[in-house]
Amino acid sequence: MAPADLFCDPIPNWIDGREQPALSGAWFEKLNPADGRLLCRAARSGSGDVEQAVAAGRKTQLNWAALPSVRRGMILYGVVTALQRERAKVARVVALETGKSYASAMGETDGAVELGFFFAGEGQRLYGRTTTSGTPDRYAMTVRQPLGVAGLIVAANTPIANVAWKVFPALICGNAAVLKAAEDAPATAWLFAKIAHEAGLPPGVLNVIHGYGEEAGAPLVAHPGVDVLSFTGSTAVGRRIGAIAGGRLAKLSLELGGKNPLVVCDDADLENASKWVLLSAFSNAGQRCAAASRIIVFESIYEKFRDMLVERAGNLKVGSLDDDDLGPVINKKQLDSMIRAIEGSVQRGAKVLTGGHRLMDAEHKKGFYTAPTLLEQVDPGDELSMTELFGPIACLYRVKDFAAALSMANDSPYGLTACIHTRSLDRAVHFSQKVQAGVAVVNAGTYGSEPHMPFGGLKQSGNGSREPGTEALDVYSTLKDIYVNVNPASA
Repeated sequence: MAPADLFCDPIPNWIDGREQPALSGAWFEKLNPADGRLLCRAARSGSGDVEQAVAAGRKTQLNWAALPSVRRGMILYGVVTALQRERAKVARVVALETGKSYASAMGETDGAVELGFFFAGEGQRLYGRTTTSGTPDRYAMTVRQPLGVAGLIVAANTPIANVAWKVFPALICGNAAVLKAAEDAPATAWLFAKIAHEAGLPPGVLNVIHGYGEEAGAPLVAHPGVDVLSFTGSTAVGRRIGAIAGGRLAKLSLELGGKNPLVVCDDADLENASKWVLLSAFSNAGQRCAAASRIIVFESIYEKFRDMLVERAGNLKVGSLDDDDLGPVINKKQLDSMIRAIEGSVQRGAKVLTGGHRLMDAEHKKGFYTAPTLLEQVDPGDELSMTELFGPIACLYRVKDFAAALSMANDSPYGLTACIHTRSLDRAVHFSQKVQAGVAVVNAGTYGSEPHMPFGGLKQSGNGSREPGTEALDVYSTLKDIYVNVNPASA
């Protein structure tokens, strides 16, 4: 059950600055993925709870928006400072809910703090622009204005980072927010709201509801009082959200899945490349939309590099301690889905090089652990090559040369991140320019977005929006043109 010094059990919603259970009185269970035990219960919200949260947001949003953005930034600066003070507690909660190590959870928490400070500072830089007019004695300008209530739906893979990623830009722009917490990370969202309110965030500016997607997320998406929606999650769910939001012309930001290529050329530093392949594919148990799951290797070095990866992947330590390399996946449903996908690919001709099974030894059998898995002989058009699995699974592909590698990298329904390992400036620049991805990296991993940089993808990886970076301000605000006409004779 919940450690009493970290969070309450059961975990309530936050609506209008107050904690309250779901109107139905129902709760759902959250298990610890490291040992399968009950960690806590959380409010199982429904449409009535969403209605209350949206109403609270609409009631307070005008007053919040009326504050100068510099003042909003100072309030958020206080929230981030409080989050920084509580970083150890937050990291402990993240580690418990996700099964990742405390060190990894602390790194994620510090990333959330860094992002929060960036957006608090944007209160001083909510720029519009002034420009010329074609009409005499007319002055033209634009200003940023808030949209109203922002509906935010997050995933559980990096829970505190995902919360910060959406809440801070939404609030700095002058919106109120209704955060639908990830059902696999309710305590993290609850604790963030608690810290924010204790730090002086006005009641109703941030409301947090817990529950399942169909019961709590869907009513939030459909609610006419929600002016902008931001969702991070699977492409399948993103499509459904897009259809509903589009029907009522709500503004929408979708950050969806990836099947990200990492190309290893024949001139690459193989030691560095192997390090980054393993990190990109297996860190955070592969639960990153930016994880490298398609490893594309030049045939002249294929066997050598494959053998390096297999040996090193076999030496990775799986568990939730700080010296472990990766932890469990978030829940049993996700675990079972991945195992079925591996088994199906093998039946279609794929070869498992290492891993490919659930860990069932005494140390791991109660948790949701998958051995880090590498496969080869997977057809580029196979389901496994085209579907995001969101786990520690990667496929190796053999290609003749650079042109074939770039072609295969782009032959995907996704276009989120991509990486190339090479010593050639020509290859690095050409790949970065021509790969069909929202993020291109040279000689590192496929993940690692910084707070001041835009993140997002092409094709089925999103709808073209970018968060975070200053581009996130375009998601959570609208531009108004203002024309001032003067009569010089009256001056």
